[in-house]
Amino acid sequence: MAGGKSSRMKSDKGLIDYYGMPQREQAYKLLGEVCDRVFYSIRTDQKGEFSSEENIIEDQNIHVGPLNGILSAHDYDKNAAWFILACDLPLMNINALKQLKENRDPNKLVTAFATEERSIPEPLCAIWESDGLKAVLNFVSEKGTYSPVKFLLNSDIKIVNPLQEDVLLNANSEEDRIKVMQKLAGFERK
Repeated sequence: MAGGKSSRMKSDKGLIDYYGMPQREQAYKLLGEVCDRVFYSIRTDQKGEFSSEENIIEDQNIHVGPLNGILSAHDYDKNAAWFILACDLPLMNINALKQLKENRDPNKLVTAFATEERSIPEPLCAIWESDGLKAVLNFVSEKGTYSPVKFLLNSDIKIVNPLQEDVLLNANSEEDRIKVMQKLAGFERK
């Protein structure tokens, strides 16, 4: 998921360099370790930023917010389960992604991370089953809300608590970016 407007950050969150490359490339690379195929979910105006070798799915702008990207992926392949990862989770690592994949329950609508402390599922680090994506369309129609969190809180999903809760630190503002950089500097010293 790299198609957000990054309004709180005031610059494209996907282009922030935490690991020697833009964060969206880091997320793409991580997902490549656990998925057969990986796609960038982008806005149409970002298309020129990607090479022809990179798989992209352009947001269809039918829906609002993150569901726009998630449901655009569903429209691309309605039978696929989609492992969704937002580009603004810079502390996400391969061990956490493997943990989520290994704990996937294809009989639930979604398998999502949530910290033990908050217990709120993270829709942008989750495996959305095709039935879950069909159900979210009905939810939007019936409830009139585009909140993926509200859908998850009201649905039959599997929650997985990450072994390292920091992987769900969402960097949405400059203050968040600084916090991530401080954490990364601390990791380097250990």
